[in-house]
Amino acid sequence: MIRRTKEDKPLQLVRSATEGRKKPGNTRRKSPQPDTSTIDYYKHVEQYAQKIRGTEDVSEIIGILDTVLSETRDLRLNNEVYSAQEQVRLAEQKIETLKLELEQLRELVHTDPMTGVFNRRGLDTVYLREAARADRNENILCAVVIDLDNFKHINDTYGHQFGDEVLIQFAKTAKQTLRPSDVIARFGGEEFVILLPDTPTESAVWVMQRLQNNFSKINLQGAGNQPVSITFSGGLAMRRLQENQNSLIKRADEALYQAKISGKDRVVVATDSQ
Repeated sequence: MIRRTKEDKPLQLVRSATEGRKKPGNTRRKSPQPDTSTIDYYKHVEQYAQKIRGTEDVSEIIGILDTVLSETRDLRLNNEVYSAQEQVRLAEQKIETLKLELEQLRELVHTDPMTGVFNRRGLDTVYLREAARADRNENILCAVVIDLDNFKHINDTYGHQFGDEVLIQFAKTAKQTLRPSDVIARFGGEEFVILLPDTPTESAVWVMQRLQNNFSKINLQGAGNQPVSITFSGGLAMRRLQENQNSLIKRADEALYQAKISGKDRVVVATDSQ
């Protein structure tokens, strides 16, 4: 609406706040836009899925699942996806379950089912960790290869079930004798490997003597409940800087051979470890 003054000049009238306010019915709501954090999350999940499909390393898969689980929990805290919290919670549960199953699988893959100690694959993994730590801190790492004496005769005389019990009791005694930081693995048959981190040669010999003494006290009975005496021989070698597992085990195995031909029931130290 236009009014004129005496000078006949046009004046522009400004609409009042009431007149300029739009009716609620005329307001069009914008359609909701996808939450960028949700989009990024699903992109990351697909990337992680590709990584999982591309590896056979159980430890790496568990690490990837840890990352996915962390991002899933972050997503749940986002108010913009409040309505999807139940789905996110279920996703968390599934990831946690899968992670637990993989951790149990890793234990099975790295553990000897009869004795409960590491198997050779488990020893390979632990050796890499202990060797890296020894090199990094310039610490001592000793390895002992152990062989139960006359084990074939024991199996032939008392049966394989009795022989299995001997292996189980040896592993149990070793775990009770050694420190939590020490490592024992069944290397194959009646052979075991023990890793002693931060242990000088003299101390390692003393540990093996204590293990011999403890194992000799185990009450193993054959036919007719007759006690059966079981002994073991060992070869001990101290690791050199940057020495790989095969080299160290070979030197310890050579010392074991010397213990065997010297009468058994003893521990011999490799000549270059004294």
